[in-house]
Amino acid sequence: MSKTLVQPIGQKRLTNVAVVRLKKHGNRFEIACYKNKVLSWRSGVEKDVDEVLQSHTVYSNVSKGILAKSKDLIRAFGTDDQTKICLEILDKGELQVAGKERESQFSSQFRDIATMVMQKTVNPETQRPYTISMIERLMHEIHFAVDPNSSSKKQALEVIRELQKHYPIKRAPMRLRIHVPEQSSPSVLDKLKEWNAFIVSREESGSQHSIICEIEPSLFRDCDALIRNLQGRVEILAVNVHVEGDTFVDQFDDHEDDSSSLRKDSTGPVLQLSEKMQKQTISSESAISRGEEKLNKPAKSGSSEGENTHFEVLMQLLLMVRSDAAQVMHVMLCVDW
Repeated sequence: MSKTLVQPIGQKRLTNVAVVRLKKHGNRFEIACYKNKVLSWRSGVEKDVDEVLQSHTVYSNVSKGILAKSKDLIRAFGTDDQTKICLEILDKGELQVAGKERESQFSSQFRDIATMVMQKTVNPETQRPYTISMIERLMHEIHFAVDPNSSSKKQALEVIRELQKHYPIKRAPMRLRIHVPEQSSPSVLDKLKEWNAFIVSREESGSQHSIICEIEPSLFRDCDALIRNLQGRVEILAVNVHVEGDTFVDQFDDHEDDSSSLRKDSTGPVLQLSEKMQKQTISSESAISRGEEKLNKPAKSGSSEGENTHFEVLMQLLLMVRSDAAQVMHVMLCVDW
């Protein structure tokens, strides 16, 4: 029975390589780059091209090591300068990403979108933000899919609009400080009331009025345009306003009063129960001592005293079952059956 002889391969396999591919004029051109560096180059984080390219060489097939022909490069790019062609392929080419890298990128972007949604929304009943795990679960329930070609902020706003159709969630209000002239203050207040804005405070300093309010983020552009037309200005104090704190001190005082009254009312039954338990303990101890004294006395043979003693001990055992199991075991060990 012949076996296949495995010969060693005389080539070095490509490792830690990300291939960027570009098709132009019917030809395919590829360059070899380092993983996770292409995205950094395109986002502007990485500035050094030598940290991105493994070699300033244009291939027709990177995995097989086939170089691109010079006449194909000149016909497609108008030059045979390898560095310039590599930069064009790096900017316009298609990045071949492995499955694990793509999954990691999607999960990271999904987490970023969920974080933005959590920061920009609140529960309309409690005015507090949802947890990140709850936001992620709601995003899975509406079957949200990450778009790698779109920004996280844009997708977060789309998720908020979609969640508002199915769940109790709303945008967190913005806190603004509005400075307007004195004669324009009544019209501004009427407009804020029309927008259902919450007025936090109002201050008057000479001919200028200052109003701190909370409005919906979707109304910020309209509010800013209105204030500018009235020769005023708008300051953003907080982009997202969340309610802080859980309870008040008065609530704890009420609970302490309630608990103290309950303790006063429950002292009577507790004392009665403790007295009954003490009486039962004393009676059981006396019964055990009497049983031990009877057991220590020798019984006469041929008489019924021994049988009566055992019968009395058994009756005492039955009576003490409810009181203490340890005492029952003590008496059973003392009995000479």
